[in-house]
Amino acid sequence: MMPDPGAGLSPFALLWPTFALVAVIMAVWATLFVRRMRHIGRNPPKAEDFATGEAASRYFQPVEMPANNLANLFEMPVLYFALVPLLLMFRQVTTAQLLLAWFFVILRATHSFIHVGPNVIKARFGVYLASVAVLVAMWIGFFVDALAGSRLYSIHAGLMAQL
Repeated sequence: MMPDPGAGLSPFALLWPTFALVAVIMAVWATLFVRRMRHIGRNPPKAEDFATGEAASRYFQPVEMPANNLANLFEMPVLYFALVPLLLMFRQVTTAQLLLAWFFVILRATHSFIHVGPNVIKARFGVYLASVAVLVAMWIGFFVDALAGSRLYSIHAGLMAQL
C-alpha cells in the first residue's frame, strides 16, 4: 500500500484556500460595484448609454478593470474549483496539494491586486503564468495519484476475485 503523504491532514484543510479564493472574488466584485456606483454618481447615464451592450461597455469603460478581472477569475480558477471536490471525494488532499492550493490562491490574489490596481502588465502576466503552472501541477498530481489509486484498486480487486 502507498504511504499517505497527507497522513494526519484533514481533508477540510483544502477548504481554507478555497474560501480565500471566494473572498478574493467577492472583493473584486465589491470593488467593481463601488467603482461603477461612483461612476454612475459622477456621470449620470442616459438611456442611450444602456441601449446596447456596446454602449454600456463604452459608458463603464473608465472603471472596467475590476470587471475584466472578475471575468478572469471565472476562467482558469474554474479548473481549481473543479479539482477541489475531486481531491476531497477521492481522498487525495495531501500536504503537497494543500501547499499548491495556497500558492495558487496567493498568486490569484496578487494577480487581482495588480490587475485592479497599478495594472503593470509584465508583472501581472508573470503572476498569471505562475498561477497557471501551479494549477497544472495540482492537476498532474491528482492525475498521478488517481493512476496509482486505480492500479492499487485493480490489484486488490484481482486478489479478492481469487478468494
